[in-house]
Amino acid sequence: MDDRPDRSEWRPTLGRDNGGVDVRADVGGDAVSARARLCSVLIADDPSIGLATLVHDGFFARWIPEIVDMQMEQDPVHLHKDVLTHTIAVTASTPPELRLRLAALMHDIGKPATHRVGPGGVTFRNHEAVGARITKRRLTGLEFDERFVGDVARLVELSGRFKGFGDGWTDSAVRRYARDAGELLGDLNQLVRYDCTTRHVKKVVALRALVDELEQRIRDLAAADADDRRRPPLSGEEVMALLDIAPGPAVGAAIAMLLAVDESGDEPLDRDQAVERLRQWWADEQAAGQAGQVGRVAQTSGVAGSPR
Repeated sequence: MDDRPDRSEWRPTLGRDNGGVDVRADVGGDAVSARARLCSVLIADDPSIGLATLVHDGFFARWIPEIVDMQMEQDPVHLHKDVLTHTIAVTASTPPELRLRLAALMHDIGKPATHRVGPGGVTFRNHEAVGARITKRRLTGLEFDERFVGDVARLVELSGRFKGFGDGWTDSAVRRYARDAGELLGDLNQLVRYDCTTRHVKKVVALRALVDELEQRIRDLAAADADDRRRPPLSGEEVMALLDIAPGPAVGAAIAMLLAVDESGDEPLDRDQAVERLRQWWADEQAAGQAGQVGRVAQTSGVAGSPR
């Protein structure tokens, strides 16, 4: 049960206490001081007021101007909530971990640059990719660690990947999602889980249930893949039949090769892939064997090397 406070209807209100964080410091200064100020706001239990102050006192205009640009209506016709209000609400809802909070702050930062209104309504095509580039540029300007910058930018880039899961993903799609996230998977799922600021409780519950389902499928597939990798994709009898060879060391070598390929891949080999790899391996082995035999014959006949 998530007991984090509901901040979906947060609105900026300045002048309140922010847990001792000095949110009205000078907006100028060097990048290191600016980074320290931003971090101190983000790791507060509730960063809402601090982030609003960074907008209104010129800090973001100086260091991350795209955040100021997010004070826009998503749909000028229907006047939906602006992107910045949504962003601060999402950031405040996530656990107070710096990488995750920064990713939440930046996850929609590409929307102003990609905002279009057409016959079908408002679109923000490829805003995640654009946002990832902006994130790299701005966090680098604040002199964050290079690897840390890459991690936050990657989370921004992947933040929209979850869309469509509710329509049904294949096992391969689930594996690809987990593989692309890598060690960022936990933060990515947290970001997706809290990227919902509607007042409709049923929608929030439904979204989080989908994230729970995705996480369970990832765990189930990882366990199944681990079991599959402990078994060769082809039996010894199948290897002998496919290669037309008798029992012997070559069969064991073929099985060992298939297991090694299985363990190094993102997904276990299916039968067709295993057959293809086996035949290629056997062709390479035969070619190497024939080359070795030619070399030995040449040495015996005195062709190779110079006579003494």
